[in-house]
Order: sequence, then structure tokens, then C-alpha cells
Amino acid sequence: MNQYQKQFDYIARSEDAVGLRNLIARARELNAPEVAEAAFRKLVTLGIDHPAGSVEHDFWQTIQAFEAVLKEERGKTIRLARTRQKVARVGVRQTLADWAEVTASTEGYDMLLQRGMAELTGEAIVLRHASEFPGHIVEAARDRLRRSNVDIDALPSKARCLA
Repeated sequence: MNQYQKQFDYIARSEDAVGLRNLIARARELNAPEVAEAAFRKLVTLGIDHPAGSVEHDFWQTIQAFEAVLKEERGKTIRLARTRQKVARVGVRQTLADWAEVTASTEGYDMLLQRGMAELTGEAIVLRHASEFPGHIVEAARDRLRRSNVDIDALPSKARCLA
């Protein structure tokens, strides 16, 4: 049995954001990065009003993850106001399509890659839901990830994200 199995079991069934944040802090203090990572990944799935595995759910999970990382780094709550405004104007799918077509480096994209969270990039979401985007957008997302040396075959598929 894994020495952290009790914590992993708690994470799997938890819907308590405060408890998960506390667990992340304790895990970091005790040098248990795998527990902190699992709790963080669970935390960013909470409070999303879309079915798991949907484009919208994956998108808002990414936003929550990025906001959580920014809060941790800057010590205060940071909301991605411009992104949220854009979604209100053009929708989640168009926002993701626009991200996929960006060729320049962006803070959010780079930050997620630096933290080993390539599966949370907008480009990875486009690939997971390729049937919901035009072919040129899917290719743009694939190209951007390849240029960043992301192993596309190692990214979670839609089926694995639902598991």
C-alpha cells in the first residue's frame, strides 16, 4: 500500500476546497509533491457547472488552475478578467480557437508548460475535442504544442480525462 493512500482516497472523494487547500499546504511542508499535485488537480475541478469531459468543463478547469497558480505565486487572488470577458463575448470554443492560433509566447501557456501541466493548455483541450473544432484549428493547436516540445501522444485523451 502506498504510504499516502489515505490522502489519495480523501482526494478522490473530496468536494471540499478548503480541505484540499489545507492538504496541499501540508503535503508541501512534508515534501510529498505527489499528494500536493493530486490535491491541486482535484481542487481545480470543483465548482465547474459543466459536465466532466466537456469542452466547457476542460476550459474552466484550465482557468481555475491558472488562477490558482497565480494566487500562489503572487499571494493574492487573481482573476483572468480579460479571458472571462472574451468568453462572455465570443464563447469558450472561439476563445480556445483563438488561443490555438497564437504563434507568440504567452504567460499562461508558458506557465502551464513549466509546471508540467501541458494537458491543461487550451491547445490540449482543442486536441481532446478535435471533432468540435475546424481542422485548421486542430492543426494549429497540434503545431503549437509540437513547437513547445510537448509529447502529444502522452497527453490524456478524452476517454482518459473522463476516467
